[in-house]
Amino acid sequence: MDAPTPFRIEPIFTPRIWGARSLAPIYPQKSHLAEPIGEAWLTGLECKIANGPYRGESLGESWRLMPAEWRGFSLTAYRDFPVLTKFIFPNDKLSIQVHPDDVFASKYEEAAGGRGKTEMWHIVSAQPGAELLVGLKPGTTKPQFVEAVQQGTVEDLFIRHPVRTGDTFFVPAGTQHAIFPGVIVCEVQEYSDLTYRVYDYGRLDSSGKPRELHIEKALQVTNFSGTQGGKVMPLALHSPDANKHLLAACDFFSTELWECHKTTPIESDPAHFQLLVILQGNGKLHDSDFSFDYQVGESWFLPASLPPMLLQPANSTSLLRIIIPDRAELHQQLRKLGFDEAVLSRVLMG
Repeated sequence: MDAPTPFRIEPIFTPRIWGARSLAPIYPQKSHLAEPIGEAWLTGLECKIANGPYRGESLGESWRLMPAEWRGFSLTAYRDFPVLTKFIFPNDKLSIQVHPDDVFASKYEEAAGGRGKTEMWHIVSAQPGAELLVGLKPGTTKPQFVEAVQQGTVEDLFIRHPVRTGDTFFVPAGTQHAIFPGVIVCEVQEYSDLTYRVYDYGRLDSSGKPRELHIEKALQVTNFSGTQGGKVMPLALHSPDANKHLLAACDFFSTELWECHKTTPIESDPAHFQLLVILQGNGKLHDSDFSFDYQVGESWFLPASLPPMLLQPANSTSLLRIIIPDRAELHQQLRKLGFDEAVLSRVLMG
């Protein structure tokens, strides 16, 4: 078995009708683009590995070849890579949409992978006045929603959230939502691309036709019984080396924000791998055997069996650390650290 080593995952840049022609400051080299880019997929199955024993392979193929010690003993049964991370660069409103849960997807969307989509958004940057739609106003009924879609007034039924840089939002399956322009978002989600679009502002695709809507399925999966998701209040974690916060955790992912101003140890856990998404700064990842340069916009895979290593920032570094948790075990660990249930309910999502 190859010795465990961190590896960098090359992003895939995806054109979108609502995307931007400059991806600065995340990717300053991508400016004055010929077509609008909406998303940078950081852990897509087709993303290529940049270094290490799987260099040149896709992430999806590498995951299938990877020894259990790299994945982590709690993730050996996962057939496919379990979490999708991406940057979103909207220059226009995204469609109003909703995602199914695993139960619905496994029954009706087997051809599309059979997995639902729960996600969270971390706001990397926000312009003054930027906002998001997450969840319907209390009391909104299905007939009201259908009529508003037909009349083009559906935005009026949503809870609007003004956003600032550093905000985090949790969006469970079944929650109607939309991302508006003026932000750069880092999205962490269950690995699925199932989206049911209900309203698209009358836009036309590259062939001059309206983009497909999925209203019937959207109505089946939308939670009309009460608003779920929305803005999350992060949980400050004790650390002598970095400013760390738990942003949100559910069955599909747990995401922490680390702000590192000095050398910061990174401990591995044999249960699961770690992903690091660099939001700001640059520096080195190293131990006694290797040293890798990192910079903003990159995604790094850290095997579960990796020996302890160090993150050494050349400039103050902000990153997301993402794992696939055992939610019950995570809950127990946080309780042992002295957090009470009222505090944990802010970040542990059922």
